[in-house]
Amino acid sequence: MLAVVMGNVIVSHAQQSKPNVVIIISDDHSYQTIGAYGSKMGRTPQIDRIAQEGLVFNNAYVNNSICGPSRATLLTGKYSHKNGFKDNETSHFDFSQNLFVKDLQRVGYKTAWIGKIHLGHKLQGFNYFDILNDQGHYFNPDFISNKGTERVDGYVSDIVTDKAINWLDSIDTKNPFCLVIGHKATHRTWMPDPKDFGAYDNDEFPLPETFYDDYSSRKAAAGQEMSIDKDMRMGYDLKMFESWEKMMADGNFKRMNEEQKKQYAAYYQPIYDKLQSDKLSGKALAEWKFRRYMIDYLNTAQSMDRNIGRVLDYLKANNLEQNTIVIYLSDQGFYMGEHGWFDKRFMYQESFRTPFIMKYPALIRNGAHTDASIVNADVAPTLLELAGVKELSDMQGKSFVPVLKSSKKEHRKQIFYHYFENGEHAVSPHFGVKEGRYKLIRFYKRVESWELFDLQNDPQELKNLYDDPKYKGIVKKMKKALLKQIKEFDDKEAEEIFNKII
Repeated sequence: MLAVVMGNVIVSHAQQSKPNVVIIISDDHSYQTIGAYGSKMGRTPQIDRIAQEGLVFNNAYVNNSICGPSRATLLTGKYSHKNGFKDNETSHFDFSQNLFVKDLQRVGYKTAWIGKIHLGHKLQGFNYFDILNDQGHYFNPDFISNKGTERVDGYVSDIVTDKAINWLDSIDTKNPFCLVIGHKATHRTWMPDPKDFGAYDNDEFPLPETFYDDYSSRKAAAGQEMSIDKDMRMGYDLKMFESWEKMMADGNFKRMNEEQKKQYAAYYQPIYDKLQSDKLSGKALAEWKFRRYMIDYLNTAQSMDRNIGRVLDYLKANNLEQNTIVIYLSDQGFYMGEHGWFDKRFMYQESFRTPFIMKYPALIRNGAHTDASIVNADVAPTLLELAGVKELSDMQGKSFVPVLKSSKKEHRKQIFYHYFENGEHAVSPHFGVKEGRYKLIRFYKRVESWELFDLQNDPQELKNLYDDPKYKGIVKKMKKALLKQIKEFDDKEAEEIFNKII
């Protein structure tokens, strides 16, 4: 049989039909806790399998670090101001606009979204969907499909995976398919499968160097409400309830069955009792909260990682590996105590940068890393190019197929960002640009200010250099780069604010 060489891999003509696509998108999963990104905290053997057989993107970013807008960008290949879904509080997603899955359908793909989407439940572009209602719940969650709403008993990561595999079993996989698996994990309130209780209880978690950040020179950072010390709730977040009755009054516990309730009470009650006897306060209590947050978060991630392995095993067992693109990404990054925080939203590195790992044996060399900078708007046009679909003109992302063929290739020199939400966690709306070693940010509404960071000398983004006379030339250069990006992405709101003198 005639064979050709693609990306250093020999591929037969029999494998050159349109590639299948499986996108696994988690919620709030930080690159700092993934083995493939060098984590010394998190153990993610199944996600690491994708990395070992594929390409790890060291510089993948989001255009708007919050869950609904990130998924909207993934589907449309457009920034938030163009796809209409700017924030979770006021936006409504219009599924009638162009989505990359509709283009795939036109060339013979069966498409499905299963799990969390958080963009409403009137989906278009999918032959099948079975989605969590809004944010979803970890236990006994409600799912919405064409049949209506149904409560399903069990743990959410297991259920989402069961449904995904059942859909794959129901279709003819000789024809191309695109499946998006949307995980609830690792979203707040970090509730593990009971079988993962104890997985990280004896681990050591060094306190991040910036845990006691004083936010000097950064007004917006000082005004946030996402502090582990001050804003993380003992009951709601850390399951430290004063009584069984208060625990059961919480919405996450009300929906549990008796066995699930007993398992949670048996695990958390001794932790609460010891906390009471230790009578911690001040820094000791803040550091205790950090440790409990890390344990719950990582236990929850383990419950998800195990299920990702089930999907990979299915593809292998059914001879689908060679011709299937598998992407693992989060909807954005997340803070694991850096700056004293949990949550996301800011253009600072931990939430701006997202894990992104991709395997496609027909094209990608095993176990590679790339420093090419991509943004989540680039995913849709990349998949369309790989599927042989001509990119539609309204997509703002650009295909990074050249990077897949050669990991040394560059992609974007500048990354534009715009966070719009002006509500939860009191994070001031802002936009900015990253280019090389510098990042420039313009905050507005809650706080009116500029920030400049030299990422080479200050990777933790602690020192705002905007008013430093020595960086006057850099400020001018970065403002020029930011305005260029604003105009390129046609962000009229950002342009108006950019021109406002403060």
